Amino acid sequence: MALFDGLLLTGLHYGVLALALWAFVDALIRPATAYVAASKLSKPAWAAITGLAAVFAYLSGPLGLFWLVAAVASIVYLVDVRPAVRGLSRGGNNW
Repeated sequence: MALFDGLLLTGLHYGVLALALWAFVDALIRPATAYVAASKLSKPAWAAITGLAAVFAYLSGPLGLFWLVAAVASIVYLVDVRPAVRGLSRGGNNW
């Protein structure tokens, strides 16, 4: 049973790390004007938030306080900010 628990926590750790890295890279490639047009925080703010989330996810153990903060920050970016910014950066061609 301890082997299963260890594998589960390792999977969670690397899963949140991948999520945080995805959010960080996505925050870097979106245009800065899209953040302003979507009424979200600025691009440097989201890049810093998601970058720190990636660092926290890498350095902290699974289910720790900083790991949970990294998971929440990454999920907020990917669920709330990314769709709004992505929809604006396409340029109006929705077909």
